[in-house]
Amino acid sequence: MKIIIVGCGKVGVTLAEKLNRENHDITLIDSDSAALRSVTDSIDVMGVTGNGAVYQVQIEAGISDADLMIATTNSDELNMLCCLIAKKAGNCHTVARIRNPEYSNEIKYIQEELNLSLAINPELAAAMEISRLLRFPSAIKIDTFARGRIELLKFIVPDRSKLDGLKVMEVGTKLKCNVLICVVERGKNVVIPGGTFKLQAGDKISFIASPRDSMEFFQKVGVVNNSVKSVIIVGGGKLTYYLAKILTDSKIKMKIIEQNLERCNELSELLPHAMVIHGDGSDQQLLEEEGMERAEAFASLTGFDEENIMLSLYAASCSGAKLITKVNRTSFEDVVNSLNLGSVINPKLLTADLILQYVRAMQNSLGSNVETLYRIADDQAEALEFRVGQDAPMVGIPLEKLTLKKNLLVACINRCGRIITPRGKDTMEVGDTVIIVTTNKGLQDLKDILA
Repeated sequence: MKIIIVGCGKVGVTLAEKLNRENHDITLIDSDSAALRSVTDSIDVMGVTGNGAVYQVQIEAGISDADLMIATTNSDELNMLCCLIAKKAGNCHTVARIRNPEYSNEIKYIQEELNLSLAINPELAAAMEISRLLRFPSAIKIDTFARGRIELLKFIVPDRSKLDGLKVMEVGTKLKCNVLICVVERGKNVVIPGGTFKLQAGDKISFIASPRDSMEFFQKVGVVNNSVKSVIIVGGGKLTYYLAKILTDSKIKMKIIEQNLERCNELSELLPHAMVIHGDGSDQQLLEEEGMERAEAFASLTGFDEENIMLSLYAASCSGAKLITKVNRTSFEDVVNSLNLGSVINPKLLTADLILQYVRAMQNSLGSNVETLYRIADDQAEALEFRVGQDAPMVGIPLEKLTLKKNLLVACINRCGRIITPRGKDTMEVGDTVIIVTTNKGLQDLKDILA
């Protein structure tokens, strides 16, 4: 596919890297020629210097025969204008990054009127993920499928756990719970485990289950998993605003620490249910005074990665709080993952994954669309949700008779809201949604699971 990306910030560059890896024809537009040259020198993409909202610049980038335009600049208005012009000039699909909370209530209207294929809000997506983590604090990552009916949860097997030494095939029978373990991370190794794979303390395991079954699983393995009742949030940006709005109806007590007095006043008006504190979130004495040691959750959501990392490490040293750390940079990923930062949230990567999911669905041929896509295990594996189309070649055939690719697992079948943990005799039927977990990259259609 021919794809044009406007803006070579972190989101634009991350997208260019991921889409280039999947053999798409990428052209980047940016007014900063030095930044553009830096990207084109390191990735095999075309670069056009100029304003992405200018018709002539888009023509130079090849909009007339482009399949997709993605606008990811820091300006919502510029992104919308880029997409509007692209729609008129090339009649291609358009995706815009729209972050301003003022637009959030009108996003459907904007999408319809500007004929946008997709409108993405990175901070809102990140806030949704954090809200799920506060509900399931024992998990370090939660992804949802089938509109929340199915969850993919990651957690670390604790010492002296019932899971330590247990074979994967024994988990369901011995613990009497309906979950499917689909990925195990042990050190730098990522495994799609077979039934005889033996779990160990310290393994990061990802399992699929319904919300009720995952709650029961945590209880059976002796992991305390009560929703948190209090959270301290450092940083009063867009992400914090969206998170506080999502948590409005919950019983979670929120303390928001923000350094900018004007922003504190804004948040106090917008979020009457939250306690907004004017102060420096990196002030140790202030954190102690606000009950850091007693907090059940601590989220460092400032605009500075270094400060967020430092604050989370401090919180880990003086409390047992559930840690949530916002990290924007994608470099030094190994170092970040080796630190005790709890759940690491990267809004830009979430945005890239949502757009990548849309691109895969666009180029699908048989109608078995990629409905949901998550990158797991530090980008070494993928969990994809497909809708089974009329022409899918595996319809009605028992799973045990299908020749599937290696390192691939059919993890779940959702049939009209009924969740099926697949066994050998189960079949995929038209209209089902099916979750596939694999270390094979770039699956675009359900037929791609076949060897």
